[in-house]
Amino acid sequence: MPPRKSFPLRISPELYEELRRWAEQEFRSVNGQIEFILRDSVRKRKREDGDKDDT
Repeated sequence: MPPRKSFPLRISPELYEELRRWAEQEFRSVNGQIEFILRDSVRKRKREDGDKDDT
């Protein structure tokens, strides 16, 4: 597995708190929840575009 890319993310305290609550409900870290949401969105977009490469 290639190394992960790190970068700063600036979000409002309100959005962070919503993500924290959501992550807690799904037994994930906030970082893990954000990664899950992004991965799911990319997968859905690929399906809509007809792309066969499912990451």
